Amino acid sequence: MQLPAVGLSLDRSRTHLERTFGIFGAKTPGLNWETYLANLYPLDWFLCCGCLESDNRAWEILFATRTGRSDCLLIDALRARAVRLYPRDEERQENAVTEFWSHLIISESPGSIPVLARYDGQRPLAPWLIRVFQNWHVSHLRSHSGVQALPEDDLAMPLPERTDGEARWHDVFCLAAREWLGEVSDNELLLLGLRWRYRLSQREVAHLLNVHEGTISRQTDKLRDHALETISKKLISEGWSGDDIESFILTEMGSLLVDEPRLSADQLTALLKRKGISISEDRGS
Repeated sequence: MQLPAVGLSLDRSRTHLERTFGIFGAKTPGLNWETYLANLYPLDWFLCCGCLESDNRAWEILFATRTGRSDCLLIDALRARAVRLYPRDEERQENAVTEFWSHLIISESPGSIPVLARYDGQRPLAPWLIRVFQNWHVSHLRSHSGVQALPEDDLAMPLPERTDGEARWHDVFCLAAREWLGEVSDNELLLLGLRWRYRLSQREVAHLLNVHEGTISRQTDKLRDHALETISKKLISEGWSGDDIESFILTEMGSLLVDEPRLSADQLTALLKRKGISISEDRGS
């Protein structure tokens, strides 16, 4: 009743239930149906099965799934992990998320199992997907050759650690960046969200806001230069002596913007509505 738009026949439901029971049973000797069903997350399980059955509405719901204390979209949570995993490499960050989505129902390599087909229904779906994504890429980063099978997903492999020096400058950056963010206007905040967080092209933003592309280019350059100037001053005043301060700021900015509540899908949608523009919630995916 809570997912009325997702269709799954009784026969297919039974087939999937037996399949997921088998997945969990392989890791839990002596498992019985009573225990399995008592701990099943039925809505998450049903949604996953709907996606495996290529139900379009199930996929729409998955794209719009929210997770974590910040109530952010699943796609944003994955992007946040990608920024940490592949700093200073926006192309690889985006490809990491895109490739993961493609492997949800299509196996990574011959003989391997698609991600969603490994879900056993015994834990919330969205946090489990984030954990699998993180483990998958940490595993690849640690590997020097060959394609790795997806690692065990019950525990999350740690993300790359920052050194003490890196942690200090990260904290200084966050204070300076949030101070700068507190000074930007709603129009600048909207541009920041569309360009830097959701990575729309200048042409796409111009089309969405019904302005000339050159206007967006000038506004983006102005916003970027102001951020670099303001944050650089703070870092230098705190003793920064590195050579590549601009690269550091832009790298750290990606992670901060993904976690910034004022740039959430809901907040950006509200800003657009004030301009009389409607946009679907899952555009960022």
